[in-house]
Amino acid sequence: MTHAQVRETAAALFDDQRNPFGAFSLGSETHHAVTIPDAVLRCRWIAVDINASGFGLFFVSPSLERARLVACFDSDYPSTAVATKFMSGASGEEMVRHSRISTTPRWWADDGMAGSRQAMENLAWSERTAPLAPGTNGIAFPVHAERGQCGLVVFLGSDITLSDDTLCEIHARCFALFAAVARIRPGETGRTRAISKRELECLKLTANGNTSEEIAKLLKLSVHTANQYLTQSTQKLNAVNRNQAVAKALRLGLIE
Repeated sequence: MTHAQVRETAAALFDDQRNPFGAFSLGSETHHAVTIPDAVLRCRWIAVDINASGFGLFFVSPSLERARLVACFDSDYPSTAVATKFMSGASGEEMVRHSRISTTPRWWADDGMAGSRQAMENLAWSERTAPLAPGTNGIAFPVHAERGQCGLVVFLGSDITLSDDTLCEIHARCFALFAAVARIRPGETGRTRAISKRELECLKLTANGNTSEEIAKLLKLSVHTANQYLTQSTQKLNAVNRNQAVAKALRLGLIE
């Protein structure tokens, strides 16, 4: 099946009002206002449908010199799973090259693990690859979005259940999920320095309409320190001012 055919399947699912991204139609405001926590929840729904125990969504780095996967989130969100760290390392380089030129799903099975290997071997439209993380069974769906963005949606587990009939629909749901996440430019999260709890508190209070003086009073800080936290969070989010920083933090699900 080609990249275009997968996208057509995703469109058909939307036309049937069976939105593969969730319980909303494409025309709803909620669909366009997706946050990372919302995307994590919806990816978890897909994992439940195929009996996967873990999952992750990755972007492919734009650099041609050092091909690697950049993790957006996984099933341990907001933490990062050990398997994700392996996939973001050298073990993901070959999969990156594959994702740039193909949408064919790739599966793997650890020789020391029982489970989903036989089911994966029976899938007509898929290829076997080396494990992306040691001691795991899994399947990776290459996905693409606007502006040339591409990535992987990965599911892990020894009891993954897939058939030729469901493989295409699951892949279409992954396409829709990735497209929605790509619209909020989550790639920024991979380059953003960690934002501290206090910086997030100041951003949240700013979002609620509080001034620097009010934030300082509420958090028992000096006005200078409150402004310093806001400046640091603004820089870490690559924003031009605190209002844009608040908007980015809301969009990325860092604050509510």
